Amino acid sequence: MSTPFHIPDHALLRAKLTRLRRRETDTVTFRRALAEVGAILTSEALRDLDEVETGIETPVGPMRAPALAAPEPCLVAILRAGLGLLEGARMVLPEAPVGHLGLVRDEHTLRPTEYVVRLPRDLPARGALVLDPMLATGGSAIQAIHRVKQAGATLIRFACVVAAPEGLAAFRAAHPDVPVTAGALDERLNEKGYIVPGLGDAGDRCFGTE
Repeated sequence: MSTPFHIPDHALLRAKLTRLRRRETDTVTFRRALAEVGAILTSEALRDLDEVETGIETPVGPMRAPALAAPEPCLVAILRAGLGLLEGARMVLPEAPVGHLGLVRDEHTLRPTEYVVRLPRDLPARGALVLDPMLATGGSAIQAIHRVKQAGATLIRFACVVAAPEGLAAFRAAHPDVPVTAGALDERLNEKGYIVPGLGDAGDRCFGTE
C-alpha cells in the first residue's frame, strides 16, 4: 500500500507558500505566513474526519447538524520549526492536546537525533496530526511517526509545507499507512540535504537564528 499524498488545490496556500519562499521575506512575515499555512494544511489534512449527526438548537429552532464522531486528534510538532505550523493548527483546533518531539539533524550524516519527547496521554484514543515544515531526507518525519506509533496512536497524519521526492519516497517506505498533506513537492535535495528550490531553513527563518 502506497502512502496517500495530497497537495491541496488552494490559491491562498500557493500564494502564502510563495511568500515563504522569497529570500527577502523577514522573520515576522515568515512566521505569520507559516502559521497561516499551518491552518490551511491542518484543515486539509483533517477534512475526512468521521462525522455524526446530533440534535442542536439554533437561535431560530431545532435541527440535526454534523459533529465530529471522535475527539479531535492531538497536534504533534517536530521541534523546532514545527512550532510555526503548530501556531496555525491551534487556530483550527484550539482544544486539541499538543505534543512536542525534539529532533535535530546531524549535518554530516543527515540523520536525526532525539532530544525531547512530550506526548499527550490520550494520544492512542485521539490519534495525531504530526507537523513539520520540511520533508527533506525524511529522517526526522520517519523517526517522529515511529515515536507516535510507539505511544499507541494508530490514526496518524503528517503535514508539511514542502516535500522533496527523496524524502517522500523514504517516508512511504517506512510508513505506508500514514497520509501526507503538503503545500508542494519540489525538485530534489542538494548535497547538503536541503530541498531545492525549497524555502531555506524554516527554523532559522521562523525564529531569526543562524
